[in-house]
Amino acid sequence: MRKDLRRVLLTTFVSWIGLRLTEVALPLIALQQTGSVWATGLVAGSSGIALLTSPWWAARLRHRLTSGPTLAAVLSVQALGYLTVAVAAAMDALTVAHLCLGGLIAGAATSVGGPATRALLADIGDRIGPGVAVRAVAWQDLAHRVSMVVSPPVAALVVIQYGAMPLMWAESVAVLVAAAIVARVGTYGLAREMTESIPRRAREVLRAHPLVADGIVMAAIGWFWWFAFALGLAILGAETGRPGQLIAAGMTGYGIGSLAGSVTAPLVVARLPRVPTIVTGWMVLGAAFTSLPWIDDSLLALALASAAGGFVTPLSLAALNALIIEHTSGQERRTAFASYYVASSGGSSVGMLCGGAVIALLGAETTLHVAGGVLMAVPLVLIVRARSSSLTRRGPSLQTIEVGCADDVGAHAEQ
Repeated sequence: MRKDLRRVLLTTFVSWIGLRLTEVALPLIALQQTGSVWATGLVAGSSGIALLTSPWWAARLRHRLTSGPTLAAVLSVQALGYLTVAVAAAMDALTVAHLCLGGLIAGAATSVGGPATRALLADIGDRIGPGVAVRAVAWQDLAHRVSMVVSPPVAALVVIQYGAMPLMWAESVAVLVAAAIVARVGTYGLAREMTESIPRRAREVLRAHPLVADGIVMAAIGWFWWFAFALGLAILGAETGRPGQLIAAGMTGYGIGSLAGSVTAPLVVARLPRVPTIVTGWMVLGAAFTSLPWIDDSLLALALASAAGGFVTPLSLAALNALIIEHTSGQERRTAFASYYVASSGGSSVGMLCGGAVIALLGAETTLHVAGGVLMAVPLVLIVRARSSSLTRRGPSLQTIEVGCADDVGAHAEQ
């Protein structure tokens, strides 16, 4: 089983390295062959459409992905989507239709395979021993972040030396290699679940696990406001006569802090208190966003504040993944991970889509303040709401509350 665990982790790393390499080349090739700036974002946009609509079409399919061969099949479909674009580009015949079709195919496969891979990793970890699933998912997050740091400079060197075209094949090749690796992983679904035809709806699962639901809501809101950092610093730098400097300092600081947090998370996640870590992570990131316009005179101070926000974010996400793993299993776990995947990726996509308009309306500095205030306020509101709901259910008696808390702890331990 440990070999299967390592195979799934390696699959994640290889496929993400390929994705990051191709992401650098794709806009360059699309602009060169279509002559349209608008076309450079069509693959990502089409993938986003598949992702945001996946709750309506992907639920039953996702619950069947409980083994390596089924995940390998999904990865092969994903590779087909990228090959649609790569082959057309190699023939110098790339069009808007190829970009949209490739994005839809790859996005549909990712929408199904991404959450299923994470759920399979957690299922394998559960079989190995206590705490293994939580640490394994944290290692998977580290693999994602390493690919984000390593791939762009490698891709830049390849583009400089050989042009963008060789990188167009990187994702297709990487995903096919990943499919070959994961195909050897066994089946870890429960027999009784394999026979169920209709899985529970996402809202039913989240209603049954309010802590998980609140954590996913925080993640969706947090990633929606990510544009305030990614776009806001770039625009603020241009407005203050330092184009590129603020966003470079902020992104560098955030990347270093995020990587450090990702390395730390697998080592400490088993001991982290779940809800306090989630709340603290988003509040620290919000405080960092709020402070950036006040300290933008110093690039070092701005980078350090961004690094602080970057460091706590992987810890917060690791705690949320642990919460999902500990409160759910089987089909519920796959549904919860899918909800988390759609909420975070969809929130980020929607935020980036409308972020420019928000910054144009409020200004970059105000947008960063608002984003930070929201990220600090939302966790507090959800905590107050959860406590009020708990008191309403259990009554005002302190003894009743204490017994209820003990029952909750016992139930979580059993899970």
